Amino acid sequence: MAETLLIPQTADREAIYESLIPQIAALTEGEPDLTANLANIAAALKEAFGFFWVGFYLKKDDQLVLGPFQGPIACTRIAFDKGVCGAAYSRRETILVPDVDQFPGHIACSSASKSEVVVPVFDRLGDVRMVLDVDSDQLDDFSDVDVKGLERVAALITAFL
Repeated sequence: MAETLLIPQTADREAIYESLIPQIAALTEGEPDLTANLANIAAALKEAFGFFWVGFYLKKDDQLVLGPFQGPIACTRIAFDKGVCGAAYSRRETILVPDVDQFPGHIACSSASKSEVVVPVFDRLGDVRMVLDVDSDQLDDFSDVDVKGLERVAALITAFL
């Protein structure tokens, strides 16, 4: 298992995702523990991009519950019909929010969060098992490049669910 990531020194996020995704695949390959894998994925994304907050909310009974993350403390439980995470879970689709203050029902776990992208993670049966939540302290910090890259990360997770 690698102890360091090889991240290209560039502002080109697409190049960073191209480098990072195979490393995440190698990092999680053969590791059966979900918590360990999610923790390393959150750490890898935070290290590679310097995002404000990166983490997972896992489906537990009738809500999303905080899982492994990197960043400041976070909301512990989110209802399926609340906030960006709940919307991504319920709609079963990635949601990109350029300005969280403009998202109806946004849950402000941190006032420093300004933009957000949330990706549902499906199990092999097609059920949403969790969401990958990435926040920035900058407005309009995410693009389709991030959506595609984070959806590829989510697909890696599906492989070991």
